[in-house]
Amino acid sequence: MGSASSRPVLSQPNTVGVIGGVSAISTLTFLEKLVGWSSKDGEESLPFIVCSDPVLNRELSSKEKSSLSYLSSRSACFRVDRSLVVENLRRKRVFLERSGARCIVMPCNILHSWYREISDGCSVPFLHVGECVAKELKEANLRPVEAGSNVRIGVLSTDEILTAGFYQEKLQNLGFEVILPDKATMEHTVIPAVEAMNKNDMEGASTLIRIALQVLLVKAVSMIILASDDMRGLLPQDDPLLKKCFNPMDALARSTVEWAQSIEKTH
Repeated sequence: MGSASSRPVLSQPNTVGVIGGVSAISTLTFLEKLVGWSSKDGEESLPFIVCSDPVLNRELSSKEKSSLSYLSSRSACFRVDRSLVVENLRRKRVFLERSGARCIVMPCNILHSWYREISDGCSVPFLHVGECVAKELKEANLRPVEAGSNVRIGVLSTDEILTAGFYQEKLQNLGFEVILPDKATMEHTVIPAVEAMNKNDMEGASTLIRIALQVLLVKAVSMIILASDDMRGLLPQDDPLLKKCFNPMDALARSTVEWAQSIEKTH
């Protein structure tokens, strides 16, 4: 029994471990893309193990929603339980490694605020959504909207994500100029939009997010990273604004499939 219990759940070399995020629906959406994109050529989908904790998810979600109205209180709120959250997520990472995962991913923006701590000591590749996004945008060979300037990339999300700064860091490392919403845009459009969502006023929230996107586009950005599934869900699939928006979790899913395919070629 001892030797059997120590064996990993999966032994395939391309097994992916997924740490679920704040939203179980977003995690499922990511998995759907992972399965679809890895099997689109008639091949078997890649093996994966998921660890989703509704208690942690509920705690993070409630903290985010309860303090959306005040930027300073939101940041402080997340600092208070940082060590507990990180330890919880590190245990999940270790569980996935021991279960046979040969690559770890977190399809959640807010969890990447603690990426360094969670990934510290990881024995397998641990993909970072910001690096996946920056890599794809670099390979896209985008042209600057204004001649003679660097390619500008906008980032639109909640204050935690923008304050964490990981998208800015990864983009700037590859030579992009990063444009964020200014204080007025955050206070008069982004924060009220999220508050409207919490009140189930989706029409009002959609109008405010459209304004925030337009403000960034006026600043000559070539693309906007819309780092919020909730915000993205406010816009219909045929909305022209979405053509200028980049879904970071799509980049993470594509990079995960690329990793798995590269492993398959060597085995």
